[in-house]
Amino acid sequence: SKKKGLSFEEKRARMMEIFFETKDVFQLKDLEKIAPKEKGITSVSVKEILQSLVDDGMVDTDRIGTSNYFWAFPSKALHARKRKLEELESQFAESSQKKEALQKSIEKSKTGREDTAERAALLKELAALRQKKEQLKTEIDKYRECDPDVVEEMRQTNQVAKEAANRWTDNIFSIKSWAKRKFGFEESKIDKGFGIPEDLDYID
Repeated sequence: SKKKGLSFEEKRARMMEIFFETKDVFQLKDLEKIAPKEKGITSVSVKEILQSLVDDGMVDTDRIGTSNYFWAFPSKALHARKRKLEELESQFAESSQKKEALQKSIEKSKTGREDTAERAALLKELAALRQKKEQLKTEIDKYRECDPDVVEEMRQTNQVAKEAANRWTDNIFSIKSWAKRKFGFEESKIDKGFGIPEDLDYID
C-alpha cells in the first residue's frame, strides 16, 4: 500500500529535530540533502517548511557574504514557544470571554423581542469570534507541535517503533532459515507462500 505523506506540521517538527539533534548551522542546500535522507521530508518542500519556521521565530537566519545560514537551539526555541503560547492563550481567553458576553447579550435580546439589527450585528460578531477562536486553537496546536519536549518524545517513539519492526524482521528471517533447513524450501517459494515482500530488510 502507498505510504501516507507527512503533514505540514509533521514536516515542521522533523525539521526542528535536525536542528535540535545536531545543534549545527546549515545552508538551505545542506538541509535539502539532509531532510529527505534522515527525516523523509521531500527536498522540494524544505524551503517552504524552513521559511514557515523562520516566520514563526522557531529558526534563526542570517546572511553572511552571499549565503544564508539557518540555526535553532532548543533553549531559544523553548522560550520563544512559551512566549508565543502565552500570547495566544491570552488572546484565546479574551476571545472566549467576549464570546460568552455576546452569547448572554443574544440570549437576553431574545426575551420578548423580535429580530433586531442589534441582534443581527451581535450574531455576526459572535460568528467572527468563533472563527477567530478556532484559528487561535490551530495556532496554539502548531506551536505545541514544535515543542522540543514533543519533538524528543516523537523521536523516542520512532526509535521504539523501529526497534520493534526490526525484531519482527529478525523473527521472519529466522523462521525462513529454519524452514529452508527443515523442509528444503526455496526462499522464493517461502516468500510467495506467506506473502513476504522480496525486498524485506531491516530499517536503518
